[in-house]
Amino acid sequence: MATYIIFSRVSPEAFSDPYEFKKIAETVASKIRAQCPGVRWRESYAVNGRFDVIDIIESDDTKQVMKAAMIIRAYGHSITETMEATPWEEFLGMI
Repeated sequence: MATYIIFSRVSPEAFSDPYEFKKIAETVASKIRAQCPGVRWRESYAVNGRFDVIDIIESDDTKQVMKAAMIIRAYGHSITETMEATPWEEFLGMI
């Protein structure tokens, strides 16, 4: 399975109370589980800097990854950037 990293920046207008963000996150996760069965969630991180959230997922279906990113954009009120990632040792073995 290929590994992907989805970087998300949440819109400042997405919520007015920080506690609302938890509900948004639950909605996004629920929609992805229901609509993207080919996506396996590995980890999520809240980060400081240019992005607010980094999700690490696995999938053999690029279209499902794209759909998951669209769900994050729509229901998470976010801008996303998605990158495919290669494990370091595997990358070194290709050189």
